[in-house]
Amino acid sequence: MAVTVKSEHEIQLMREAGEILAKVHEELHAALKPGMTTLEIDRLCEKLIRGYDCIPSFLGYEGYPASVCVSVNDEIVHGIPSKKRVIREGDIVSLDTGVIWKGWQSDAARTWGIGEISKEAQDLIDVTRESFFAGLRFAKAGNHLNDICGAIGDYAEERGYGVVRDLVGHGIGTEMHEDPEVPNFRMNRKGIRLQAGMTLALEPMITIGTYEVDWGDDGWTVTTADGSLAAHYENTILITDGEPEILSLGKNDPDRVH
Repeated sequence: MAVTVKSEHEIQLMREAGEILAKVHEELHAALKPGMTTLEIDRLCEKLIRGYDCIPSFLGYEGYPASVCVSVNDEIVHGIPSKKRVIREGDIVSLDTGVIWKGWQSDAARTWGIGEISKEAQDLIDVTRESFFAGLRFAKAGNHLNDICGAIGDYAEERGYGVVRDLVGHGIGTEMHEDPEVPNFRMNRKGIRLQAGMTLALEPMITIGTYEVDWGDDGWTVTTADGSLAAHYENTILITDGEPEILSLGKNDPDRVH
């Protein structure tokens, strides 16, 4: 397994990519409203990314036809935008997208409620986000990868939620998906020892029901096998000799104070 350690210059470029991606997510969130089609969300996303002189990293990736994955309610990830799919009051919508800036990648996902949503849905969104931060606390040089994975999964499972096994986080750099894979559940091995300069995309995918999934006929869309709600929260992070740095959060994002 070749896990790359980035130089200070490379880290700075990834930091810049992450700052841009954070702005894209902020603007997408501000635009979300009942009655929008998921295709409208995608077109806005591509316009925003290109407006920052970046390349949409998802567009064309292994044939994916859009710049953002828009996954609604029981869709976990990789929902393909469509002019026929309309978001409604009470839906929860996961937006997963990435940018390439001067050859370097950033990847992040958020789940948002559309208008008034149920307490059950809001609790799911909150637990998904908090499971990310539970794992982040162990993202330190000298720890092992499984320290992160186990903390993410334990946080969600102890609260009665399902933790998706079929999809995982990953390393990131000049490629969107690099070594290592980063599961969101406790493994039977320690995994690699973390080093300063490693960059990872941590992305818990959590459900109200089972962790089992179904794959759609389109070859992309992944849904919960039992039809329960799912949420997704992801950031690109940097391992340092001290506290980890989240590269894909805006400077004023409330999640920075956590």
